[in-house]
Amino acid sequence: MASEPSDPAGDPVLARRARLAQMAAGGQRVGYALLVIALVAFFAGALTGFPTASIVIVVGALAVTTLVLLPAIILGYAVRAAEKEDRGEYGGH
Repeated sequence: MASEPSDPAGDPVLARRARLAQMAAGGQRVGYALLVIALVAFFAGALTGFPTASIVIVVGALAVTTLVLLPAIILGYAVRAAEKEDRGEYGGH
């Protein structure tokens, strides 16, 4: 008899993994949006002679992007690896 995936509401590990997956997805959305904002501000600044406001926006958006996006990507990979291992697809040692 094959085991079927449990309902996340009934399994605390699956519920926590689902929350972490949501956090990773949200962090990635925010991080990539900030990256787009930094790019738009950079090109707008390039067209207008790089006023102080565009520089602050570019640097600030890139700084927050690195703080948000990197952990979100790592967390997303960790959640996917845990799901893969649960399915028995993990090829590690």
